[in-house]
Amino acid sequence: MFQGAATALITPFDEHGVDFDSLGKLLDAQIAGGIDALLICGTTGEPSTMTDAERASVIEYSVARVRRRVPLIVGTGTNCTATAIRNSVLAQQEGADGILVVTPYYNKCTQEGLYLHYRAICDSVSIPVIAYNIPSRTGVNILPETAARLATIPNLCGLKEACGDLEQISRTAQLLRGTQVALYSGDDALASDVIEMGGKGVISVASNLIPDVVHELATAGVRGDRTTARAMQSDYDDLFRNLFCEVNPIPIKYACSLVGLCKNYVRMPLTPITPEGARKVEQAMRAHRII
Repeated sequence: MFQGAATALITPFDEHGVDFDSLGKLLDAQIAGGIDALLICGTTGEPSTMTDAERASVIEYSVARVRRRVPLIVGTGTNCTATAIRNSVLAQQEGADGILVVTPYYNKCTQEGLYLHYRAICDSVSIPVIAYNIPSRTGVNILPETAARLATIPNLCGLKEACGDLEQISRTAQLLRGTQVALYSGDDALASDVIEMGGKGVISVASNLIPDVVHELATAGVRGDRTTARAMQSDYDDLFRNLFCEVNPIPIKYACSLVGLCKNYVRMPLTPITPEGARKVEQAMRAHRII
């Protein structure tokens, strides 16, 4: 699908619904900032709080706005395989270039269940599929051996890895080497480490705010310039971590609101950032002269 940096885009809301004016501004700013791909309706986009009609309208609007200037990936995963298939088929029909499918959550399936879930979804579409492993949210972990098995599915082209365990990620990277499955970091704070292991980039939250920086970091890493990638990772470590000082996407939405990209509006059960969280985000942004 891509090499370098993809942004897990926030969905701008206001009291009336999706704020399409801000969504257009965000999409254009991302492309102008050199981002390599865009992900909409991922976890950062709050899809679990959106109606089916809202999701469809966000996909339709984004496809028309992006106009294939960069690959547009749509998050379609849920805890029901049949619903994930329906979401995936819709995304393909609306013109998505690929889909990202998080592991089923709450239904704590086996590793066999994971394989069958992804195979069923991949069989339902012809566009590329990226699997998403984030056990801290879902309670289900794609083990390295299962990742290798997923690599036998023809149109499964990537794995977004956010398990947070570098030992596991290293083992997964080894098993995926030589397959068609590209490994992507799902954690800004570990981007350079994962790329050094053979990853092809990062699917980033921080790039909502600084697409140019995250693109440069990831591109340096992919081309083998470890010195630059590691230096940038270190320089921005405070910002990356403070953008997760509270539950994502609360801090990144607040940060984006400070630079006029969207309103500081999250949907319940998420709540506005706390004063302490706001202080941390503002301090990190000032340190990098973003505000």
